[in-house]
Amino acid sequence: MVSRILSNVVVGISGSGASVHAAKYAIMMAKLYKCRVTAVYVVDTATLKQLTMSKIFVSDESSEFERNLHANGERYLSLVEELAKQKEIKIEKELRSGAVWTEILETAAEKKSDLIVLGGWEKDRDVKDIISHIHHEILLHSKCPVLIVKEPDIDVLYRHL
Repeated sequence: MVSRILSNVVVGISGSGASVHAAKYAIMMAKLYKCRVTAVYVVDTATLKQLTMSKIFVSDESSEFERNLHANGERYLSLVEELAKQKEIKIEKELRSGAVWTEILETAAEKKSDLIVLGGWEKDRDVKDIISHIHHEILLHSKCPVLIVKEPDIDVLYRHL
């Protein structure tokens, strides 16, 4: 017996426009294929620790910055939840802390995901920035397929679904 090829999807949310596009794409997939979606935002405490150890941040600055990142994560996850509600889709939200790529992969493993959805690179970003590093690590270490969303008309497709 053949099981469904797509039943659990994890979408990485970073706060970028590209990650919101990825969320819309995952929501459309949930609507069309009746799969579950988990949106995960990771507060990058690994990088914060490195910045504090290298004395770029002092401890107080790092703590305040981490609190701000948690608040941003809550806001973006609420935005994604609202987008899902508009399409009558229920999603799970996870706000995690750690190294971004490892937390996304751990979420995918815990949820027994069939697919990880990530936002594509934005035109005004350097290809050597931290997001491309995170994508590279996820692509390299993922045990399931990874989809990079680079759909320029995602808003049109999302509205018409």
